[in-house]
Amino acid sequence: MQTTCKVLIVDDEPHVISALKRALVEEPYLVIGAGGGEEALRLLQEQPVQVVISDEMMPGMDGVEFLRQVKLGYPETIRIMLTGHASIQSTMQAVNCGEIYRFFTKPWEELQIKLAIRGALEKYELERENRRLLQTVRRQSQELKHLEQSFPGISALRRDARGAIRLETEVSDEEIARTIAECNALAP
Repeated sequence: MQTTCKVLIVDDEPHVISALKRALVEEPYLVIGAGGGEEALRLLQEQPVQVVISDEMMPGMDGVEFLRQVKLGYPETIRIMLTGHASIQSTMQAVNCGEIYRFFTKPWEELQIKLAIRGALEKYELERENRRLLQTVRRQSQELKHLEQSFPGISALRRDARGAIRLETEVSDEEIARTIAECNALAP
C-alpha cells in the first residue's frame, strides 16, 4: 500500500461526510470530502485519489453520472457507491455505467466500509502493479524484436534429439568480431 492513500467521499449531506471521516479517523488514509460531483471532479484534477465513495442521489450530477465520469477520466480509481434509496435499477445502472467496486446502503456498517476500503486499496495496488508489469513486458518485447532484427536467430532455441535446449559452446572468431562491430555501431 502507498504511504498516503487518499479516499474521496462525495455526498451532498455534510453530516454523512463527517460520519465517514470519523469512522476512518484511525485508518492510515487522507480522507477528503466534496459536496457534489462537480466539486469532486475538480478535486480529482488537482490530486490523485485511490478510492471514491459517492452518494447516489445528489442534486445536479447524481452519483451514477459522477462515477461514470470518474471511470472515464480516472479509470484506476476504485469506485464505491453509497445510497439511501437502493433499488435494483439504480444498482444495475451504477454497476454498468460506473463499474463500481462495492455498493452500500445507508445506514452502513462501519466495519464493512472499512473492510471495503482496505479491499479497494489492495485492488488498486494490484492493478497498478499489473500495469507496471505489462509495461515492462511490452518494453522487453520491443527490445527482443530489436535484438532479433540486429542479430537474426538470437532468440531461437535449439534443441537436441531429446528436446533439451542446446547451447552453442563454440563461437568462431568471425562471429565475435561481427558481434563486436555491430554493437559498436549501435553505441552512441
